[in-house]
Amino acid sequence: MTAISTIPEFCQGIQYFGEALPEFEKYGKKAVIGEGQSSIADANDPAAVYQTLLGADALRYLTLQITATKESGHPGGFASAADAIAALVMLGYKNTVTEVGHHAPGFYSNVFLDRSLEEMGINTVAQLGERFREKHGLLGHLSGQIPGLLGPAGPLGQGQHFAMAGAKLHRDILFPVTIGDGGLGEPYIMSSFGHFHTAYPEITNFLPILVWNGYSQEHHSMVSIKTNEEMIAYWKGNGFEEVILVNAKDYDDTDQIGDYVDSTKFSFPKRLEFAKAVLTATDKAAKSALGGKLTVLIVKQLKGAGVHKRGAASHNLYPGDTLEKDYIVSALKERALSPDAWATVRENWERAGGGPAVRTVVTEFELPLPDLGTLPLTEYAVGGDKKVATTAMGEIVVAVGKKDPNFVVTNADGNAASGINNINVGLKIVHPTIDDTYYQGPTGQVYEPLNEDACAGLAAALSLFGARTLWCSYESFAINGLPIWQTVTQAMAELRRPTPSTITLFTAGALEQGRNGWTHQRPEIENYFAAMMRNGNIFPLFPCDANSTQVCYEWALGTKNKGITITASKSPLPVRTTFEQTRQALQDGGVILHESAGTKKVVFAVIGDMTLLPVFEAATRLESEGIGVRIVSVINPRRLYRPGDVMWSACSESDGNFLDDAGFDRLFGGDALIGVTGGTSAMLEPVMLRSTAKRDVFAWKRGETTASAGEIMAYNGLTADALTERSIELIG
Repeated sequence: MTAISTIPEFCQGIQYFGEALPEFEKYGKKAVIGEGQSSIADANDPAAVYQTLLGADALRYLTLQITATKESGHPGGFASAADAIAALVMLGYKNTVTEVGHHAPGFYSNVFLDRSLEEMGINTVAQLGERFREKHGLLGHLSGQIPGLLGPAGPLGQGQHFAMAGAKLHRDILFPVTIGDGGLGEPYIMSSFGHFHTAYPEITNFLPILVWNGYSQEHHSMVSIKTNEEMIAYWKGNGFEEVILVNAKDYDDTDQIGDYVDSTKFSFPKRLEFAKAVLTATDKAAKSALGGKLTVLIVKQLKGAGVHKRGAASHNLYPGDTLEKDYIVSALKERALSPDAWATVRENWERAGGGPAVRTVVTEFELPLPDLGTLPLTEYAVGGDKKVATTAMGEIVVAVGKKDPNFVVTNADGNAASGINNINVGLKIVHPTIDDTYYQGPTGQVYEPLNEDACAGLAAALSLFGARTLWCSYESFAINGLPIWQTVTQAMAELRRPTPSTITLFTAGALEQGRNGWTHQRPEIENYFAAMMRNGNIFPLFPCDANSTQVCYEWALGTKNKGITITASKSPLPVRTTFEQTRQALQDGGVILHESAGTKKVVFAVIGDMTLLPVFEAATRLESEGIGVRIVSVINPRRLYRPGDVMWSACSESDGNFLDDAGFDRLFGGDALIGVTGGTSAMLEPVMLRSTAKRDVFAWKRGETTASAGEIMAYNGLTADALTERSIELIG
């Protein structure tokens, strides 16, 4: 180890410093990205190549040290990508996202080097380690709250959505996305790329970077057996016009065994050759993507290159993998840079891209949104003709799209099938084939891949990046898109900036899908949202009619940093509320639709629109027996929790409005309470928690093939007879 004279302040906490690398005085002493510059001038410049290698080593060192500080975390995957990340930075590209949550410590190291993490009080390497995997610090996987990082990363197969969303909203900026070869096994990645490129062939300014290192989390990756030619053919077969592959093995002068090798083991001249190959390939790929070609860069290098272990064994640190462990110490010493080298890397990193990522990347700024003006709501007469709620909402959706060119509606199963063909008519399905019969053309705003992940992914990612969107789905199929939607809503709860809420419309509820049977009857999805309500920024809405649905969407459009699901029927149903009643219900949680006096009072807390039919019938029967009835439509159940039930105060753009006890008693106080829903009973939890009356719940149990909604409700016990009988039992 080298004798140390002057150590840059940010290096406090570094365990080991090394001797200057060969020819450091010639190529490494002065930062190649000069004051006032934002990138290297020439990817072939020997100094640029040399300092790219320094940057890659710095990233590997920091990644291993901070994970070893906590004896946990994932250094191996990022280690094999460090050369590509360093190349991107040196070329001035910082709007980078990832599909791999396990690369988090490397990404944290990257934004530490460019000083972005100073925004959260992390100024030194010691603080970087202290705050890793700690509350109010650097989460184990990428989150929405970390300065300079564009998007979260958790479940595999998601990061490409953020890259494509960024590319769509910012056509002159490159959005690289690193993809692990373990994650490449997810079906979503290629299908979402494919549909996006077919829909928007002119948008190519996103750049997948495949980190092809031969291993996934605990074993060889399933694509590790592909030859180089097969991998190139795979990407070309999925529509990529330019496929650029850099194989570390081509530069190996140490006779490493196998197809995947570690470039940090090469001789120093060969290390520089490899660094130059990655830098020039990255430069070529970036220019290709920005120039109109669908491009992928593939870097083939052994997992764990330059850290404590190799292959799948490098993936994770375990208890005992401390900074004192022999193989951790050995790896850190091998990667150790001199203090002067650290200073050079820091200067390059903070100048690249025009400054620290926290001050330059697109998600650090609020995207300007067009004013929507007055929305075209149509208030139907209460008690008048039956109306289709989804169709009524569709008219407003069209108006939003007409005023906001970035607005996108996504749907996998077809808008026409959900009673919102008016959206297709008004906004058109984006498709390269012009066909007026199907309302499609290349400039449409309706995105229709037959893949719920692609639907939810693009819609949620666009919202996270600052745009308005609407994801539409049958509730029975939406589950396939919820992992990315949940990832984004959690990120929104942590964001340091406001962004439009991610809004959904779920139609064709189980009660409407009798003849399709259980395949289309999956209201259990509401369990997902019922659990998420406690997060603090999730609002499942259940409008009770066409008027109510319009107002729910109007309210959702005015919110920030929330996940809002609207569930409505596509069948013509009675109009029961005025606009004002739903506006009040959005604040109170529910609205009284009917009330009558009697010897005792039975209260029905009803979620949904079609479920009101047997409840009103039961009310008539009870009233004929002299029993009073109150029917409450629960429209915004999250308001009915107690403030302490929900983590609202920790949310960005927090909403701490909850119905007080007096208001709750006004809605639900009575001698007996019966919750009724065509979905999961979990959604009624806030009502049941607070009620002190004798109470029961009627809810969905299981699907079946039936001829009508009434028959499927009867199969699940949701009948006027059953409701009447149980009411009388409860009041004695």
